[in-house]
Amino acid sequence: MLLKFAYQDFLEDRKFKNTTKTNIKNYEMLLGKFVDYCIENEVVNAEDITFSHVRQHLMICQEKGDKAGTINTKLLRIRAFLNYMVECEVIKNNPAKKIKMQKDDVKIDVFTDDQIRQMLNFYRRIKQKEKSYFAYRDYMIIVTILGTGIRRGEIINLQWSDVDFVNQSISIFGKSRRKETIPITEKLVKELSGYQTFCKQNWGDISDFVFVKRGNTQMTENALMLIFKYLSQKMNFKDIRVSAHTFRHTFCHRLAMSGMSAFAIQKLMRHQNITVTMRYVAMWGNELREQNDKFNPLNNLEV
Repeated sequence: MLLKFAYQDFLEDRKFKNTTKTNIKNYEMLLGKFVDYCIENEVVNAEDITFSHVRQHLMICQEKGDKAGTINTKLLRIRAFLNYMVECEVIKNNPAKKIKMQKDDVKIDVFTDDQIRQMLNFYRRIKQKEKSYFAYRDYMIIVTILGTGIRRGEIINLQWSDVDFVNQSISIFGKSRRKETIPITEKLVKELSGYQTFCKQNWGDISDFVFVKRGNTQMTENALMLIFKYLSQKMNFKDIRVSAHTFRHTFCHRLAMSGMSAFAIQKLMRHQNITVTMRYVAMWGNELREQNDKFNPLNNLEV
């Protein structure tokens, strides 16, 4: 089977299986580069892909600066494609299965309290001076992620009908494609209520969506990424990425540091598997130890 047709057939299969648009884009970008590499090296049929082709492509990516986590993500995309080729009986075995995942020393950065204050104060000043909806919107996006840990796709799809001001909760469609309800604090309820009032004053008939762009239309993921890109340029923080996911990690970090149980964190973060949650808790274990050494009640007792 011609590789270019096999690749298109695979993408159509993912769409048919209701894979998210974000994952489809990831396949197009990451798997597409592998397909381009194969064709450039005269591998035009899917049956001709070998272990060496996969490994060589990943080695080139590594030489260009890809870290272990990125290499592993690309390998998973290639494996998925070749597994599909096995299912379609185009090939007998998946050559990418023989390639082991790279060891990834994951260090997840989170914002400090000072950094959070700087970002929020930046938008507060603009909002107060210019009465700008967009400054208020971007401020509330940060506050909402910090208060809930919801993902960027969930932020842009959040509707006012999903916000229950009375019962202090929001409903969202997560990665599992099912509706989930999570609690929100009284403080976030007040912030969202004030923001809704501002939207009504600004737009008149407000959109169904909580966060909108010019023309009162739903935001896109690209528009959200541009917000954080702009904020990153303004803040110029060293060695930390300003993104929706960093705010989500910060939310998780604060829960872990507070002593909340892993089970409760899993429910709020909506991790399908608690092993993912435990990885976060273990990652911040040294920091927990430092906090315990500093604040343990035995420190001030003569025993």
